Order: sequence, then C-alpha cells, then structure tokens
Amino acid sequence: MSEHGSAQEPLPPGTERVTLAGGCFWCTEAVFSELVGIRSVVPGYSGGKVERPSYEAVCSGRTGHAEVVDVTFDPSVLPLRDLLGIFFTTHDPTTRDRQGNDVGPQYRSAVFYRDAAQKATAESVLREIEATGVWSRKIVTEITPFKAFYPAEEYHRDYFRRNPEKAYCQLVIAPKVAKLRHQYAERLRSR
Repeated sequence: MSEHGSAQEPLPPGTERVTLAGGCFWCTEAVFSELVGIRSVVPGYSGGKVERPSYEAVCSGRTGHAEVVDVTFDPSVLPLRDLLGIFFTTHDPTTRDRQGNDVGPQYRSAVFYRDAAQKATAESVLREIEATGVWSRKIVTEITPFKAFYPAEEYHRDYFRRNPEKAYCQLVIAPKVAKLRHQYAERLRSR
C-alpha cells in the first residue's frame, strides 16, 4: 500500500507534503486552497486504525481517524514554518477533539509529520505560537508520525467553492476564509 492508502501521483519535484487536521476538512481545504505556493489540497482521513474508512465510519468517531487535508506545497514559495503558522492561527488548536460545534476525535487538531525535519518544525512553530499568547489556552495539537492518508469521497473535494449557498459554508467556512484573507493577504493567490 502506498502512503496514501491508494494509488497517488508522485510528489512533483521541488515540492513537499504535510498532512494537517484542523477540524472539518471542508474548512481547512478552503483555507489552504487560497494560499500561494500550494500545489494541491486533498481532503481525507489519517491517524486511524481502519484501512480505507468511509466518511460515515469516520464520523462515528470509532475509527480513530481525523478529518485532514493532505497539502502539497512549494517550500521555496511557502516554507513549512510559514504554512504551519497559518495552520495554528486559522483554527482553534486549544480544543481537544472539537472545532466549534463539530465534536469528536475526527475533529482534533494534528500535524502528521513525514520526517524528523517536519516534526522539529512543527514543534518549534507550536512553541512560538504559544509564546505569542495569540491563544489564551494551551495548544493541544497532536504532532504525530504520518502513517497513511485515505482520500475522502469525491463529493467532499472543493466543497466550499462548489457549495457556497449551504448554511455550513456561509456560517462556518466563510468566516475562516475571511480571517485568512485579512490576516494573510500577502500570502494569497491572485484571484
């Protein structure tokens, strides 16, 4: 089995991949898709004990998976340190197993690192964000080794762009994207 649990295109030259869990993958996909230097953002599942889980199984909270985005990026344009800084400030990394009204282990905050350098960077950025006091509570984001990624069902992909009229998109995702656009305007793709 490949690192994605299924066939996947090889990593393009000059790119890196990291898997991030920041609550609902519709939100994290929408946020990271806006950034310059991002090559792809694929929603899916990681960190669990079941191979090829379905959305329904993951939502039960019994598979151990988190909803994640598998992010392929160009570190010469968007270094991992900067990408993780955006990650830690565009979701609430201080709540265990929840983001807002989304509750359960599938909504935990996590960085699934692929090598020692990614682990060290994630730990360093977490400490730096905590030291800034941007969050009044302790960050509980898991920093854990990557094992496998299972892409989500097709209807989850590019969800925010394809479903802007849905209440969840308007009430939950749009404010996160607006926050990103305000705080990180210099990091956005041209529209």
